Amino acid sequence: MSAILLDAKGQRRLNILLQWAEATALAGHQVPEENHLVMIAHTKVVSVDGDGETVVQMWAPTIEWMLKQAAFGVVEPFLQLPDELQLPVGYVPVPVEMGAMEEPVPPAAAPGAELAAEEVILPDPPLKISPKAAVSRTPKWETAAMEQVQGTIKRCIKPLESLRARDANEGDTRMVVTDLLCEGLDYDKFKDLTTEYMVKQDFADYGVRIDKQMVAFIEVKRISQKLNERHLRQVLMYAVNEGVEWMVLTNGAVWQAYHLTGGLPVVVDLAFEVDLLGPASLAEKTELMFLLHKEALKRRRIDDVWRHRAATEPGALLDVILSEPVLDQLRREVRRRTGIATTAESLSEVIRTEIVDPKLIARLFKVSEAAKR
Repeated sequence: MSAILLDAKGQRRLNILLQWAEATALAGHQVPEENHLVMIAHTKVVSVDGDGETVVQMWAPTIEWMLKQAAFGVVEPFLQLPDELQLPVGYVPVPVEMGAMEEPVPPAAAPGAELAAEEVILPDPPLKISPKAAVSRTPKWETAAMEQVQGTIKRCIKPLESLRARDANEGDTRMVVTDLLCEGLDYDKFKDLTTEYMVKQDFADYGVRIDKQMVAFIEVKRISQKLNERHLRQVLMYAVNEGVEWMVLTNGAVWQAYHLTGGLPVVVDLAFEVDLLGPASLAEKTELMFLLHKEALKRRRIDDVWRHRAATEPGALLDVILSEPVLDQLRREVRRRTGIATTAESLSEVIRTEIVDPKLIARLFKVSEAAKR
């Protein structure tokens, strides 16, 4: 078989799989061969033919979970594996009989004889795997939720296109949004959703409850209206006053999910944005909208996505670059390469004024001033 050339994303997937395999093998488990992991990283299909097929299938749910996390940009998803994915499918602990923990006594050797290396008896492996064990690639609830979300997106494409074509008003847009929330994301119209939720003399379009607990506010705009910071400030006010963690802006086609971290000042992070009428594949749209599904939000599947995005957004990375340890290391590297001594303050000024996009600096300043008010 000719060598497989991976693109940058494929190489990241492979690095994740190799690191997971190394750690898992050290823990005493059998893992897929490297060439099989290369093929999986290349195709994103967790399946191989011939030798090694059984081992790959035993770890299929784990590998598929890691590939999904990698698609969202999570760097080391193998460090955050759910408990049920840390062991292969069909794991059966070997029963230990009474007295089995005692140190075995080797048989006495005949005078002058030595035990050959080939005669050393290795202990039994720590686990047994049933090759015929049924493989559950993903939890049943997740499979059902994904199918529900995907089917509803497909059904809503034409109504959304029709709304956009006739520049429908906000009321008509809400009708499609309600269908998406109830038919696609599994919220009960009467138990889980509250329309026109009153917050200090103002009204949020939707309040979303899970197990009677308010978890999100949704602000709906007409389908032709581009979502902007003013709309975010509006729903942010609702969330801050009610102590709600999640905020969603939508015009029916575009959905933006934001996370609110309380404090002084509050921190708002965009978790994801998806355009249901955009060029992304149906699978990509489904994976993102799935994060707002009632069962997924209840299990906080969205947390890793917003944390990663918050940690790697331009403002956060700029803070890292301008931190004292990084500037000090940069100063040392400049001196090593050029022989020129400089200061952290000088480097910070150059980065801010000549390297970083001025629009980013202006946006960060605007956010800082708004937080102070």
